[in-house]
Amino acid sequence: MTPRLAVEGIGLAFGGVAALRGVGMAVAPGEIRGIIGPNGAGKTTLLNVICGIIPPGEGRVLLDGQDITGLSPSRIAARGVRRTFQTTALFRGLTVLENVATGLHTETRAGLLDGVLGSRRLREEEREAAERARQALDFVGMAACADRPAHALSFGQQRLVEIARALVAEPRVVLMDEPAVGLSLNRLADIDRLLRRIRDERGVTLLLIEHVIRLVMEVSDSITVLGSGAVIAEGPPAAVREDPAVVAAYLGTAVHA
Repeated sequence: MTPRLAVEGIGLAFGGVAALRGVGMAVAPGEIRGIIGPNGAGKTTLLNVICGIIPPGEGRVLLDGQDITGLSPSRIAARGVRRTFQTTALFRGLTVLENVATGLHTETRAGLLDGVLGSRRLREEEREAAERARQALDFVGMAACADRPAHALSFGQQRLVEIARALVAEPRVVLMDEPAVGLSLNRLADIDRLLRRIRDERGVTLLLIEHVIRLVMEVSDSITVLGSGAVIAEGPPAAVREDPAVVAAYLGTAVHA
């Protein structure tokens, strides 16, 4: 089976310091892949390479067997790879619904003239975008907040809106950078259920960076562990949990919590 997402021999250096060193992994369609490791291990840098924010110094990224290395973030997004970030990045001046609809920017066909003239094509696109945004909000449990200003939401609610924005264009892959950071235990359980629904009901492949070890161990189908920019372990959560290299590099006794 062709992996949904594969990275092969990814290397990247900043000012002579290696951020990634020969990183490789293959992620199956519909898989939740956890990516863990200590601070500075290269986790977020790897996501930035995959989604095109940073071009790699060496290696390549494949989506369903097609090389997407070096494409712009917008072109990679248009091919079905979406991203959430460590810190919430909603547009404070827009409503929740409008924020989610911005996730459809790669599908917009109406041009400047359509905007000036208020053309029927523009109005139809806007209606369709609003409907799809409402459906995405309903999926994450935020439909009741659609018309509220984004800045009025709690931190946990903003996290859910960002996930809805990533899902609205029906992506093949979503890269999530610490979706559980700062959330309460109740919210952690909600995120766990939501991630499983995204996989099971929508067939989306998820790459999940997460420091909440209990969550990533419970929800991931498999885990890749980075240390100093290289892969130091990979496999099912139970095997990674007991890997001596992982315990030494990062997890320690916390893995048994």
